Amino acid sequence: MVQGRQIVIGDVHGQYDGLIQLLEAVDPNADDQVYFLGDVIDRGSKSAQVLDLIRRQGYVSLLGNHEQMLLSAFPNDQATTSALAAWLYSGGQATLESFDSVQQLLNQLPWIRTWPTHLDLGAVWLVHAGVNPLRRIDEQTLQDLCWIRQAFHGSRRPYFKDKLIITGHTITFTLPNVAPGAVARGEGWLDIDTGAYHPRSGWLTGVDVTNDRVYQVNVYTKAHRCLPLDEVAVKIDPSKITSRQPLAGFAG
Repeated sequence: MVQGRQIVIGDVHGQYDGLIQLLEAVDPNADDQVYFLGDVIDRGSKSAQVLDLIRRQGYVSLLGNHEQMLLSAFPNDQATTSALAAWLYSGGQATLESFDSVQQLLNQLPWIRTWPTHLDLGAVWLVHAGVNPLRRIDEQTLQDLCWIRQAFHGSRRPYFKDKLIITGHTITFTLPNVAPGAVARGEGWLDIDTGAYHPRSGWLTGVDVTNDRVYQVNVYTKAHRCLPLDEVAVKIDPSKITSRQPLAGFAG
């Protein structure tokens, strides 16, 4: 039996101050379970502080594509030139600068390597990006779980009959007819990456799954709100999903 609330937080991307404000609004207690969907690092200026908070509080984070890029950049704690360049270009430079030394960053890697790619919580199933609708669960690849976009969002039927998939990764306003700050709902899935780092949005989102409540903080304006999920969720028409990738700089 689940004790307390299940709280799921979307892509933080180094926005530590906004995360603190969001957690103050959610006010999790010892019985609540707090989960992060990955991409807690990069782009924002305080990734080191975000990692420290998650580790210190014993929260659970999934592996996102940005954590995966970081791990690829330092296999066996040794930098690889091409992977390192890709990570730094994708927001990793801000993460590196948030640490006092490279060694402090490297000290986090063994822990990050233990992060799961997905979690089954019963009625909800957590993953960073989504699932490949053409593959069974045991056939899903790291690329699918951390990077997939259109094939997942464009699926015309739920992947699970009895579970809601909650994701981050794709900023919701890049999906059809979704305004900045709204969450997106598709066939059996809910996307809560509202673009905390992006100047067009700034909204960081957490969902109280137990009570269908959405908590949001804007990292730029400091505005915050708590609303029923149905008031914030926009239903996506899968026929409107195209093969075009999100515009440069909008990707999770």
